[in-house]
Amino acid sequence: MTIDASPDHAPDRAVRTAIAARFERLPLCRWHVTVRLIVGAVTFFEAFDQLLIAYALPELRHEFHLGTSRATLLLTVGSLGMLVGALLSGRLADRVGRVKVIALCVAVSSVANLALAAAPSLDLFMGLRFIQGLAIGGEVPVAATFIAEITRSHRRGRFVLLYELVFPAGLTVGALVAAWVVPILGWRWMYAIAALPGLLCILVRRKVPESPRWLADHGRAAEAAEVMTGIEAEVERVTGEPLPPVPETAPAAAPQEAATGGLRGLFSGRYRRRTLVIGVLWFTGYFVNYGITSWLPTIYQNRYDLSLSDALLFSTVTSCAGLLGCLVAALTVDRAGRRRVITGCLGGAAAMLLVLAVLGARTPAEVLIWTSLAAVCFFGSNICLYLYTPELFPTRMRALGSSVGGAMNRLGVILGPIVVGAVYAGGNVSTVFVILAAVAVAGAVVAALGAEETAGRRLEEVSP
Repeated sequence: MTIDASPDHAPDRAVRTAIAARFERLPLCRWHVTVRLIVGAVTFFEAFDQLLIAYALPELRHEFHLGTSRATLLLTVGSLGMLVGALLSGRLADRVGRVKVIALCVAVSSVANLALAAAPSLDLFMGLRFIQGLAIGGEVPVAATFIAEITRSHRRGRFVLLYELVFPAGLTVGALVAAWVVPILGWRWMYAIAALPGLLCILVRRKVPESPRWLADHGRAAEAAEVMTGIEAEVERVTGEPLPPVPETAPAAAPQEAATGGLRGLFSGRYRRRTLVIGVLWFTGYFVNYGITSWLPTIYQNRYDLSLSDALLFSTVTSCAGLLGCLVAALTVDRAGRRRVITGCLGGAAAMLLVLAVLGARTPAEVLIWTSLAAVCFFGSNICLYLYTPELFPTRMRALGSSVGGAMNRLGVILGPIVVGAVYAGGNVSTVFVILAAVAVAGAVVAALGAEETAGRRLEEVSP
């Protein structure tokens, strides 16, 4: 079935070009940072929510008497919700706007967390995890789309990825807080704490303007111009200097293909290859990421007889290492380019995991060192996808394209823990790391051969 995500009104190409040109003349300033912080706070807490299950799992296994298969199902049910949420939110954001969807998702996530804290049974817990997943899977790709649309092409990679650092930062802070709270207060308090940021939905609706690019693409020219004028006035106010004039003749957009939207548009013309390549990259990167991080606390505790607090601490070190990899990627992605960073990071992750497999993963220290080095690489690759994916699709289907990438992300998040759980149940930890390395190699090859470079190019030039 074809999903038609075409706008309600015919867009004016001249208006879209003018909006793009007006964004290009805006210096990065406190206005951009303020919007990035507000949307970033939402994404931070969605990431915080996402990893809680891994740190609650050891206690949940005991409380609900879970075997390996049921524990795997508990890990993956939230990811199923994220997969569905990613696909639904993309279509919704392309129809009703980016900001409304972001605010809705954070509200739903907060309510779900509060209910999870009080869940009396495993079945209810799983159902609530699915609902929580809908919100997390829906917010993250739409937020990435919005941030890309308010940023000029010059140094866009660094600006967007410094925003995207809030996601691994949320994972890291979630790990740190969980490592302290869960052993002392229990897993329920962890979810109660995660419900508090729901008030951010009000701040988003009041302080964050809708994307002028989206408004112009939906034929709402007057509203797009009004919002853009407000942004320009705020930039002038915070910089204390007048803006340079808009060029009389904006750079010409590339010849436009038939304005097909929805899933049909994603698999038409130049976008077919992009959709397939980006889908593989999202799948492989997150298969490796969650194949490792979801099971590390349990592997440390069951395989190496570490205490719960030590198992959570070792896993937290790996998350912190991943945050370092994200920072390195943010600082190099404009100069090195998207393709080189993604290819190099996936290849590096494969190499680290193969070394660990060859060594035999004999001690928890070996696992800690080599999984942390691998995390530097695959976290760096994965964060680049949040920048790269919105660049590859036009405004009319940018959120949907990002959400399809997010859905493939979720598929990797689902299958990674399942495969690792199945192999780990057989008792061979080294085989786990060989499989994960092979998946990372596949992603690196696809990136090297199929990814297009977008660094330094306007969104309308890359994706007409």
